[in-house]
Amino acid sequence: MSDEAQGGLPPLPVFGPEEKVCGTCKLWQPHSVDARGWVGPCRLQEQRGLFPPSAPICDAFVARHAAAPARPEIREHAPRQPRSVAPLVVRHTAEPAAAPSNVAAPPHAPRPVAGGPGVFDFGGGLTMTREEVLQLFREAAGDVDAPPLAAKWEGGVVQLLPKSADLQGKEIPVDSLFHKIVMIRDRLRTLEQKINANPKLTDGEKVELQHYVTRCYGSLTTFNVLFRDKEDHFVGQKGEE
Repeated sequence: MSDEAQGGLPPLPVFGPEEKVCGTCKLWQPHSVDARGWVGPCRLQEQRGLFPPSAPICDAFVARHAAAPARPEIREHAPRQPRSVAPLVVRHTAEPAAAPSNVAAPPHAPRPVAGGPGVFDFGGGLTMTREEVLQLFREAAGDVDAPPLAAKWEGGVVQLLPKSADLQGKEIPVDSLFHKIVMIRDRLRTLEQKINANPKLTDGEKVELQHYVTRCYGSLTTFNVLFRDKEDHFVGQKGEE
């Protein structure tokens, strides 16, 4: 990415594929620049906040240009078993399915936990549903079905102008603003799913928390004008839009 494309920001640091740092991981993405240089979040461990790409890797490291793992060796007399790339789904009414004896388990695989069908424990208090895990890998692979921006805003900018004419304003590309709004929408939807699937919450507590999420949607209806399709709009309570 050139300096012009980054708006005068320093270039992203480049690491060799053999360097075990977060900057070579598919899950780390650049966000902004502070006193440490470029910083960004980990898509899997959001609780870490923003940190430099030179941070050491964790157990969830996925190299950007890593080759697909080799298929496990299968003996000739054993039946050929298809290998699924989807996470194991745990049902309330059934015991977790055991992996075939002739298929090796992938390293650092998430552990299914009780609390809902298809809920996985990644350690450190981080749990994700099956759909969230699949969405994470779709984002890492660049296969994200993002809602389209309305055509009239493509290439536009948002101007922030201070009251005093002596102070410099700021321009934000509409595409960048739209991307952040979509991320907020997706995180709110994930929050709704976690509230509904949480076995420790009573029905009354779930209704109360859902009410706050709905009010957040209502506060964001101002940005509905950016979406091309009406079905992608934020919808709050009547009287709050």
